Amino acid sequence: MYQALYRAYRPEIFEEMLGQKHIVKILKNQLTTDTINHAYLFCGTRGTGKTTTARILAKGLNCLAEGEKPCGKCENCLAIQEGTFIDVIEMDAASNNGVENIRELRESVKYPPAVGRKKVYIIDEVHMLSTGAFNALLKTLEEPPENVVFVLATTEPQKLPATILSRCMRLDFRRVPENTLVSGMQAICEDRGVRTSEDALHLIAANADGSVRDALSILDQCLSGGQMNISRDDVLEFLGTSGIEVFLEMTDLVQSGRTSEAILLLSKVLADGKDVRQFMRDWLSHYRGLLISKFVQNPQDILNMSLENTERLAVQAEKLDLSEISCVIVELAKTMADAKWSPQPRVLLELCIVKLSENGFATALLTKRQEGDAQGKKRQHKAMEAADGNNIQTVKEEKKEKKADPVIPADEEAAVSVEKTDCGEERNALPEDFSLEALWHRIFEDGESFKTSFNLIRSGTSLEAITEKEFIVSASSSLKLRYLKENAATLEDLMEKHTGVRRRLRCAEQTDEAIKQETDIDAIRAMAEEALGIKVEIE
Repeated sequence: MYQALYRAYRPEIFEEMLGQKHIVKILKNQLTTDTINHAYLFCGTRGTGKTTTARILAKGLNCLAEGEKPCGKCENCLAIQEGTFIDVIEMDAASNNGVENIRELRESVKYPPAVGRKKVYIIDEVHMLSTGAFNALLKTLEEPPENVVFVLATTEPQKLPATILSRCMRLDFRRVPENTLVSGMQAICEDRGVRTSEDALHLIAANADGSVRDALSILDQCLSGGQMNISRDDVLEFLGTSGIEVFLEMTDLVQSGRTSEAILLLSKVLADGKDVRQFMRDWLSHYRGLLISKFVQNPQDILNMSLENTERLAVQAEKLDLSEISCVIVELAKTMADAKWSPQPRVLLELCIVKLSENGFATALLTKRQEGDAQGKKRQHKAMEAADGNNIQTVKEEKKEKKADPVIPADEEAAVSVEKTDCGEERNALPEDFSLEALWHRIFEDGESFKTSFNLIRSGTSLEAITEKEFIVSASSSLKLRYLKENAATLEDLMEKHTGVRRRLRCAEQTDEAIKQETDIDAIRAMAEEALGIKVEIE
């Protein structure tokens, strides 16, 4: 019966393994010094040799040969290789994940090895065990019998409970480098008498993405055609899927504006049986890889890709601006959303390619977005100006043996006149577009955040003038004059905030007898409510 390449060429000793030198070194040293742990956790992506390494370790523990172990030739090693060794028990946790399965395992652990020196339990895909099964395994895993070794293998160690992780020696399997995969496949091809080009093997290794099993499966597919000479074009024909090579090429075509070539490449990919919606998702993932490569120095773990493929991404990412990458991601995401319910997703993808391959597409999108933001800010600025009235110009104080700034009059009709204040200071007018009323309006807007009733004195007060050291406010009644004085500190803080200079408040009551005797009922009621904390009604 024919055996797949990954089974026929499965490593039987440590020296035959492809990659994972750091793990091989640890295990060989432990076998030599007899310092084997009672429990191991092998973690890593698919096809990197976790189960194979577990079997080689089991051989090393039960090898009968003298010297370096395992030898791969003794009776026990051959029995483990054939799967007939009674003291090596392999269990698939995906189909045996219940509490009852673990209880059976615990019962068998009690018995000593029948043939070998160590009884080895290999539990594959251990993350599939249920919570109850994990709890049932805990005590046995922590303190197994003297001649028992557990080897747990998983592709998703983050799903394991912390109590399991803490009881095992964790060994992380890395993706196998492309050059190592190529050399391993060359040896197999030579053994089979098949000639392959180096480009073809590198293409297989790139699509395997660091997985030995995936690489051998692709090679097996290529060899199944019966050809004795395999080229890169043959590999592309046999693959029929879109690997990273396709997306690198498609991205280059789009960014260089070669629309016709990009559409033809898409047509070829879809003719090979690739689903158009899946192609969109994979292409979006490719641009995500470009984005991450812009910021992360070693992104292979984040992207779950081999080192060589991440290097290819980094090379392409250097040619692209961040704005181009982000704009294409947005456009692809929009196309995917539209294609989700469309009966013609291919047409939408072709339209997306045409738009993306237009010269300066990303730059145009970015410019359009920036122009929209600028227009929005401009409209917001105009709205603020309309709400505030006229712009307020702040006069900065100059302290270079000059006379103090003159007083600013409230009467804009006297803009060019000069008169004396009560304290003898001069007061000159500001430009005609200056408004003390607008400044007073701003101060009360900010003051409402300090006190809810702060705005009650606004209607009966006015800002008359600003000097270098003080600002003059008139009040229409003695009640509001009193309220001004009580809030003097707050008003001075707000005036400093808006003018940039600390000035003292000077209050002045209006002299008109009719205004002076005016009683502001609403102000009295509001002040009473604030002081008493209750609602007050005045009849």
